[in-house]
Amino acid sequence: MRLLKHLTPYGELRGGWLTFWFAVGCGADMALYGYDQGVFGGVVISPDYLRVHDLEGPSKTTILSTVTAIYNVGCSLGAVMATWLGGKLGRKRSVMLGVGIMTVGAVLQATSYSVPHMIVARIVSGIGNGINSSTVFVWQTETSPARLKGKLVILENALLLVGFSISNWINYGLAFANGPVAWRFPLAFQLVFIIMTYLVVPWLPESPRWLIVKGQDEEALKILSAIEDKPTTDPLVVSQIQNIRYAIEYERTNGMSWGDLLRGRDSNNAGTKTIRRLMLGMGILAFQQFSGINVTSYYMPTVLTNSVGLSANLARLLAACNSVQYLLWSLVGIRQVDRWGRRNMLIFGAAGQCFCYVIITALIRYNEMPGYPNAQEVASASVAFFFLYYVFYGIGMQGVPWLYPTEINSITMRTKGAALGAATNWILNFMVVEITPIGIQNLGWRFYIIWISLNAAMVPTIYFFYPETAGRTLEDMDEYYRTNPSLLVFRDKEAISLKRPKRYRIKEEEIMRKNEFILTSEEPPVDKGEAEHVQHQENVTN
Repeated sequence: MRLLKHLTPYGELRGGWLTFWFAVGCGADMALYGYDQGVFGGVVISPDYLRVHDLEGPSKTTILSTVTAIYNVGCSLGAVMATWLGGKLGRKRSVMLGVGIMTVGAVLQATSYSVPHMIVARIVSGIGNGINSSTVFVWQTETSPARLKGKLVILENALLLVGFSISNWINYGLAFANGPVAWRFPLAFQLVFIIMTYLVVPWLPESPRWLIVKGQDEEALKILSAIEDKPTTDPLVVSQIQNIRYAIEYERTNGMSWGDLLRGRDSNNAGTKTIRRLMLGMGILAFQQFSGINVTSYYMPTVLTNSVGLSANLARLLAACNSVQYLLWSLVGIRQVDRWGRRNMLIFGAAGQCFCYVIITALIRYNEMPGYPNAQEVASASVAFFFLYYVFYGIGMQGVPWLYPTEINSITMRTKGAALGAATNWILNFMVVEITPIGIQNLGWRFYIIWISLNAAMVPTIYFFYPETAGRTLEDMDEYYRTNPSLLVFRDKEAISLKRPKRYRIKEEEIMRKNEFILTSEEPPVDKGEAEHVQHQENVTN
């Protein structure tokens, strides 16, 4: 009750409480995303689900994969829609629209009786989640104090894993149940997170940066004041407004049209490297799928039963236990995202994931060697490395790929950049989820070599091409790209520094001193009655 009394219209929420409720609202939406990501892993091995939808037997592997993966096509469509919706409706209303669409999708999934019914339900849910996953991180980033934006976005990803873990434990618990409850209840449970989101998000304010783009400067000033818990006349708040206005005007003058982007053509005046920044944001979200995470997120029970040879119930239990340690390791990322920086966390994650897949591949190979003694016991050792894989992924690759596009892109391209990055992630997600059962069935242990190669390729790519964004404000990145930096960043100490470059701090301090001088030098208005009293005293003295 003590917390609920602070859930009033945002005009009365300030500072830490406003940040807290933003984390709750965005976190509930991300928990829904995580729950959706994990719930179908248990559904696809439920005997009643397979019977009702006529998906039993090896001959139905392809259609089973498609029903599971088609969700990601919906997510990709939703992410593309968000490139327009985010600019038209704003961040808040886009999220509410996405949650509304997911409500329809959840009901359709829980009431499904045929493959076409489930395909439609999965696409509808995916569209809603695609809109949300493209918008929530942008909204969180644009409404967070600069010192907290990295930690808060990583926290949202940790809450995503809360939903993922809950889905795994529900699947395990209902594995002992018979009949439709074993899969209908887990699908219907999505509505719990949807209701939580509905209860919080309507009370939260819009992004001040989006409001300034739309010419609503006064409203934006009030929200920035509330975020920083400072008066609207405070030099920090005033300088933030000025920086945002300048960045927006610069982009309007030097930015690019969708036509230029689609042609892959930079305009002569595009001094902020729009295409390069879009590609970096899209690339890092592609890397998240190339890590092989959804081989196990969607199909951990399938991998453990088909590749390792474990029983279905043991596979479900291990998947549920893994989801808990996955969540705990992702919490480490919240603390380290600013200490280690984005680049170091990504390199750490990719290198560790590559190592784990090397050992997993070697151990599973022995399980498939005819006549090899104790083959199943040797393959079972791979379970430890599946768990270790989630240590590296949880710390290094879980949250940063969703944070990076919101930081690397300019204000006017941030929604488009995040949405295109999310669309890239989701379409590759579809590919991974579609091919995994088929790859395991046809390639066996060789299927895992794919993920060794992709993780190995990420390390030099990130090292050579990706600048650091930790410690910078969103406007600092615009300033950096206005200097026409080299494509290769590894030799640029300023580009890869963990600390905010000195020139940005000096510039901000100069603006704040200037604003403070202007504000303090303005003479306050004089009360008319007081002025007449002073004049009377002067007359008496004379």
